[in-house]
Amino acid sequence: MNRRAFLTALGTAAAGLAAPGTAATVLARDAKPETEPLATLYDLSKCVGCGACVAACREAHAGAYPEPRKPFPEMSPARVKAEDFSDARDVDDRLTPYNWLFIQSATVAKDGRPLTVHIPRRCMHCVHPPCAELCPWGAAAKYPDGAVRIDTDICLGGAKCRSVCPWQIPQRQTGVGLYLDLLPRYAGNGVMYKCDRCKDRAAKGLEPACIEACPQGAQTIGPRSRIVAAARELARQTGGSIYGETDNGGTNTLYVSPVPLADLDAALAKGPGRPGLARTADVMGEQANLAGAVLLAPVAGVVAGALKLYARAKGRGAKEDGHDHA
Repeated sequence: MNRRAFLTALGTAAAGLAAPGTAATVLARDAKPETEPLATLYDLSKCVGCGACVAACREAHAGAYPEPRKPFPEMSPARVKAEDFSDARDVDDRLTPYNWLFIQSATVAKDGRPLTVHIPRRCMHCVHPPCAELCPWGAAAKYPDGAVRIDTDICLGGAKCRSVCPWQIPQRQTGVGLYLDLLPRYAGNGVMYKCDRCKDRAAKGLEPACIEACPQGAQTIGPRSRIVAAARELARQTGGSIYGETDNGGTNTLYVSPVPLADLDAALAKGPGRPGLARTADVMGEQANLAGAVLLAPVAGVVAGALKLYARAKGRGAKEDGHDHA
């Protein structure tokens, strides 16, 4: 498999996309949901920061974690640096390609006394996800169940998803993915990883592993309208604050905090892999981004189709050769 094979796949995908109805097949975000998308509610007054959800997430996704090929290709321009967490797989105090969920804690004042609030942090699964709408490869998509997922088989690691995410959630691992077989110096820099809300478990009708493992019942998943109603009622009863109902145009991850969100955000230790809780405008509501998404969608669809064909052919080739070309 080589770049010529990819270009052939690109032509095949472009021809297929021209056929009526094919675009919806290529772009999962265009699928029409048969049921209402699901959302998750976190009652932060119940979270004790035990880390059971983090451990469950790691166990559920251990088989999906990247195994990079070293040494890494030199990138061009030289300012593009490798991002490698393969020797820091045990890091669990931030988001990494090997840690899709972590507990973020902050101590704030409530009723004149210090209160430590623990926040399970992972992808917000936006209602209008800029990562999906602006991914040039068509690798990120919003699915009918409300989850936003990255197809790691076709992601080239360009990190557009991270740059447009208000919380910079996706994390990159260099040395894995299709970019190694295409243009390793120029096309991407690995693969982006983040919470997929346990797609394999969801396909079996199971709850996400983190929710099932929570001993405090701090997490609830259900149709978004019901989750929003529950969040509003909880906030009314406790005098709490809701995050995610309208932030970035609304998300499918909602928090109810027992303290004002501004106080909580100010107390958080923020940085790479450690997002904040500041109020966030709708990224896709901005005219330039909306126009860009409209123009990009057909191109991303063609590229996604080509990458899928290439990845499928590559997989067949690996099986025939009896080697792992990943």
